[in-house]
Amino acid sequence: MELTLTDIYKSFGQKEVLKGISLRAAGGKAFGLLGRNGAGKTTTIRIMMNVFSADSGQVCLDGKPADYSKIRFGYLPEERGLYPKKKIIDQLTYFAELNGMKHKNAVRTVDAWLEKLGMQEHRNKRLDTLSKGNQQKIQLITALAHDPQIVILDEPFSGLDPVNAMLLEDVVKEEIQKGKIVLFSSHQMNYIEEFCDEIAILNGGKVVLSGNLADIKRAYPRNKLIVRSLQTAEIEKQFAAQCSRTEDGALLLALRDPNEKAQTMQALTEQFDIDEIKVFEPSLNDIFVQYTKEQI
Repeated sequence: MELTLTDIYKSFGQKEVLKGISLRAAGGKAFGLLGRNGAGKTTTIRIMMNVFSADSGQVCLDGKPADYSKIRFGYLPEERGLYPKKKIIDQLTYFAELNGMKHKNAVRTVDAWLEKLGMQEHRNKRLDTLSKGNQQKIQLITALAHDPQIVILDEPFSGLDPVNAMLLEDVVKEEIQKGKIVLFSSHQMNYIEEFCDEIAILNGGKVVLSGNLADIKRAYPRNKLIVRSLQTAEIEKQFAAQCSRTEDGALLLALRDPNEKAQTMQALTEQFDIDEIKVFEPSLNDIFVQYTKEQI
């Protein structure tokens, strides 16, 4: 399964919001859609889901124009959209039925999800009695209970403590393993790096960088080493001007020649007690800042 957007343009009045967006997201993989506020991410997602139409361009599934009567989307919005005063089981069942499920099957499936996410005890409570993290899990059930083919998660880890974040990670990995298209939109780069094979960075309504994340990282100059050791001071003394520090305190050693990489790594491990040594690659956060620092 493959979802493609080709040359999507969209304007609201005189403001051109999307200026030729093209994306490709494959099933069984996670795709990261990134950009600063106002870059066009939400508009792209809404066109993808047929909330409104593009002015021009095409959305296709498996090479054919998207037939929205047959595609099942699951959407976790950044701004939550459930009813705070309504009983949880009632509204979860209601949303599942809106997505085509029969009532009996909807109740059974929702109960299974409540059990899976440790929320069964809250089944008959009102939503506003739950913590923010538990409300997030209830919102997630609305996105997944009807077994969507395409899952779109907008800031899915917002407000979750580490335990609930780990639970959500497991759920997302299961959805990916089922061969679904899973699209992330988030400013939490650590989660994008963990899940996403492919990314696209938007700036000013245009795609300014896209492709396989590992390939993008490897395309950067491989002329620096990350070194972690209890003998950092001694290493700095020997390599002097070639050394600097990363934000987390590791040693960043610049090579005079990239071809010296293996030789330098061997010399370091022979002379010093090294805990870790590897080629430096920019983080996704570094790449994001590079491509969005100046807003188009």
